[in-house]
Amino acid sequence: MTDEKTSGTIFNIQKFSVHDGEGIRTLVFFKGCPLRCRWCSNPESQNGFQELSYSEQDCLHCGTCEKMCTKGAIRFTNGSPVVDRKICRPESACLCTRACPGGSLGVYGKTVTAGEVLRRILEDQVFYVRSGGGMTLGGGEPLHQPAFALAILRLARQARVHTNIETCGHVSTEAMLSAASLLDSMFMDIKSMNTEKHKVWTGVGNKHILENFIRVRESFPCLPVTIRTPVIPGFNDNASDIEEIAHFVSRFNNVRYELLPYHRYGEQKYGMLGRSPGMGEATLSDGAFRELCDIAKKIHA
Repeated sequence: MTDEKTSGTIFNIQKFSVHDGEGIRTLVFFKGCPLRCRWCSNPESQNGFQELSYSEQDCLHCGTCEKMCTKGAIRFTNGSPVVDRKICRPESACLCTRACPGGSLGVYGKTVTAGEVLRRILEDQVFYVRSGGGMTLGGGEPLHQPAFALAILRLARQARVHTNIETCGHVSTEAMLSAASLLDSMFMDIKSMNTEKHKVWTGVGNKHILENFIRVRESFPCLPVTIRTPVIPGFNDNASDIEEIAHFVSRFNNVRYELLPYHRYGEQKYGMLGRSPGMGEATLSDGAFRELCDIAKKIHA
């Protein structure tokens, strides 16, 4: 199969992004992730398959969706639709979503080819040239669909588009190194140096993540890498955790280190997927975040 025809599942293509690499960028959101971070702000990215979304505020409670669902996955209970997500595997052309008069039903995820993605990316090529921007693959985890991600990266390089990726690092080392060979820059998360705590909060340990980071540094020392740590209340919002990560990162050349503040964006999407957010009412003050940023800067200047 050619790169242009290699297919995968995404849930969004966001244009004019300025927070995911240098300049103006197009961000491609992949579906599927090996982690289950409690604080995930894109819950629709976690599963690799398409998922039905339901907005209570837009629902007319008319019962049309139950009648139109060919899989029997929707049942009305107390005047509202309840989705059996073990049965429901929607497609963009599902009758229930098309027939819903209030527009309360939708589908997270779409199967596309790498060629289709590249054509969307090239629509804004003039802005990349002027701003020093390009394309960033995010998600989800792009390398959870390695053949698809690598096909897009190869096509982008052929088109002379600057390439970047946002990765959690918990992917095959082969995919990680193959991607690194096609990248102009990389963003990678290191959330904690404590593997047991990492497993409790994300579902996986950190050993493979750290090994992949080291392999990338050894194999591609000229590749600019930005390590990011999301500061999460109750998990790593303390000086010792941040100091430990900063000291580790400072051992390597050509690596930037930055902290990301905790936020509660995306909580509404949990409800639309029939789930509950994993962080409850947790908050992080601006002052506490600034103090941790100062600690990180002193170690990794």
